[in-house]
Amino acid sequence: MAMIRRGLIQAAGFMLLVLAGIAAAQSHLPDAMLRHGFEAPADGPTSDAEAARFLAQATFGPTLEDIAHLRAVGYRAWIDEQFTQPVATQAPYLDWVNTLPDGNVTDDTRLEIWTINALGTPDPSRGLSRPTDQLRQRMAFALSEIFVVSSKNGTLAYQPWALASWYDMLADNAFGNYRELLEDVTLHPAMGIYLTHLGNQKANAAQNIRPDENYAREVMQLFSVGLVQLNPDGTPKLAAGQPQPTYDQSTVRGLAAVLTGWTWNNTGCGPGSYVCCTAETYTRCGPYNDYDRPVWRLPMQPVEAFHDTTSPKQLLVYPGVALPDGVLAPGGDAQAELAAALDNLFRHPNVGPFIALCLIQRFVTSNPTPAYVQRVASAFANNGSGVRGDLKATLRAILLDPEARYGQWSNAERFGKLREPLIRNTHLWRAMDAIAPSARIVTLTPYPGIEDWYGQGPLRSPSVFNFFRPDFRAHGGIDALGLASPEFQILSDSYAVSTANRLFSVSFCWYRKGAEYDASCWADNYDGNRTLYLEIGRDELLALNDPGALLDRYDLLFLSRQMSPAMRATLLARLNAISGPDRARLRIQHALYLILNAPEYVVQK
Repeated sequence: MAMIRRGLIQAAGFMLLVLAGIAAAQSHLPDAMLRHGFEAPADGPTSDAEAARFLAQATFGPTLEDIAHLRAVGYRAWIDEQFTQPVATQAPYLDWVNTLPDGNVTDDTRLEIWTINALGTPDPSRGLSRPTDQLRQRMAFALSEIFVVSSKNGTLAYQPWALASWYDMLADNAFGNYRELLEDVTLHPAMGIYLTHLGNQKANAAQNIRPDENYAREVMQLFSVGLVQLNPDGTPKLAAGQPQPTYDQSTVRGLAAVLTGWTWNNTGCGPGSYVCCTAETYTRCGPYNDYDRPVWRLPMQPVEAFHDTTSPKQLLVYPGVALPDGVLAPGGDAQAELAAALDNLFRHPNVGPFIALCLIQRFVTSNPTPAYVQRVASAFANNGSGVRGDLKATLRAILLDPEARYGQWSNAERFGKLREPLIRNTHLWRAMDAIAPSARIVTLTPYPGIEDWYGQGPLRSPSVFNFFRPDFRAHGGIDALGLASPEFQILSDSYAVSTANRLFSVSFCWYRKGAEYDASCWADNYDGNRTLYLEIGRDELLALNDPGALLDRYDLLFLSRQMSPAMRATLLARLNAISGPDRARLRIQHALYLILNAPEYVVQK
C-alpha cells in the first residue's frame, strides 16, 4: 500500500507539472499552482522576474543592476535601504542653473531636474553624483497626483521655484507621517495660490467679503476623506441602501473660516524680496519683482487681524470625534484652530481606506480587492507601534501585500493598471541606461512639450482632479464590469498616437555605444549634448547572434517575464526578418518600439 500511495503522489506531482507547463505554454501567466502560497510575499524575490515586477511598481523602471541587487538583499532590506537614501531635491538645481552664464530658469528647468531624479542620471549641480532614492521619488510622484498643484495655473506657470519647492516638500514627506504632510500641503504657498486660500480673509458683510471655500472643499474631497462614508475596506458605507455624504456645506464653511488669515511668510521681508505681510499690506503680499525668492520655500504664516476668532466652526462629525459635535468653539488663534481642524481631518475613519486606495492605484492596480485596501488601511491606522498615519508602514504594506505580489495570478481578470505614458518613457530610459553627454537634459525633444505628447507632465495637470480621476471607467467592457481604469482617461485617440510617436522617436533617434553618441532624427531641432541617448552597445551581440536571447532580456526588463508565447513568436519573426549591416541596432530598436506599444506591456500586471 505504501508503494501504491507513493506512486499516486508521484503521479499527481507529475500531472501538476504537466498542467503547469501547458498553462505556461498557452498563456503569459506564470505557474501559479506551484508558486503561490508556499512562501510569504515578503520573503522574495525568488526569481529575476519577481524582482523586475516589484521594481516596475516601486520605481520608475527596473534596470539589470537593480534586479541583481534586489535579488541579493530581498524585498524588506531593499525597502529599508530606500528609506535611508538621501533626498534628491529640485529647488537647489534651479539655484545652480541660475548662477550659470546662460542660466535661464523656467518650468522646463524644473522638468529637467525631475527627469534627472526620476532616472537617476548624473546630476551636474551635485558633482555628477547620481540620485539613488527611487522609491522616494516614485512616492513623491504618486503624492503629486493626489495633492495636486499645477503649472497650468496662470500664476504658477511662471514660478518654477514655487513648483520645485512643492515637489521637494512632497519628497521630504514621502516617508513621514500623513498628518505632517497634510499640514505642509495646507501651508505651502504654491497650494495657497493654486486653491486660493492664501490671503483668505474672515467674513466682513460691510465689504462683502466671505472666506474662500476652494481649499476647504478640496482638502476633504481629494486629499483626505472623500465624498462618502467608507467602511474600513474602502467600500461605501450604506444607509437604507444609499451611500452617505462625508460632509456638507456647513462643514465647508466651517473649515474655510478656520483657514482665514494665512498668507506669505514674513521672514526676511523687504525690497528685493517680497512685501511685508502686515495688516496694512495684507492684500498686496507676495513675491516682489523676481520669482526666484525664498518666499516660496517658507510655509505661510498667520495674520491674526484677518483670522475669524468670533464664530463657531462646524467641522467633520464621526464616531469618536474629539470636538463636541465636530464644532470648534470660537476664540482660538489661527495656528491653534488650524491644528485642531487638521487633527479633525486626520482622525476621520475614512482617511486610511481613502489614502490606501489612492496609493494602491498609483503603484499596483486600479481595482484592488476590499481585503487589500483594508490591510493597507490597517497599516495606516496603526504601524505596529500605535502610530497612525505612518507612510513608511503604509507603503510597505502596499508593496508587500499578497495581492501586490501574487494578484496577477489570484485575481488575473481584474488585476493590473494601464501604465502612465510618462512612466512608459522613464521605464525605457532606465532600462536602456539612457544618459545625456553634458548631464543636463532637454526633455522637450522634439518640440512641443512633453505633456503634448503624453497628456501628462510632472505638476502639469489641467486641474486639481489630476490627469485622470481615480474612479474613471473607460466605455465598453471595463465599464460593463464596473471596473475603474483611471489612466484610460488620458488615452484619447490623439494621445494614443502621439505617445506611440514619441516612443518611436526615443527608440530610434538617439542611441549610443559606450562613449559614441549618434542621432538620426530631427538633427536641426535638438541640443545633442542635452539629449538622452539609449545605450545599445550592451545588447548588440545578442541582437546580432541571438534575437531570441535579446527578447528574453527585454521580456525581463519590460514585462517581468510575462510575455506570451504568441507575442514572442511574432516579435522573433520580425527581428529575424531584419538583415543588413545595421541589423543589430535595428533589431534592438524594433524590439523596443514594438514592446513598448504592445497591449501586454502597456497594461502592467
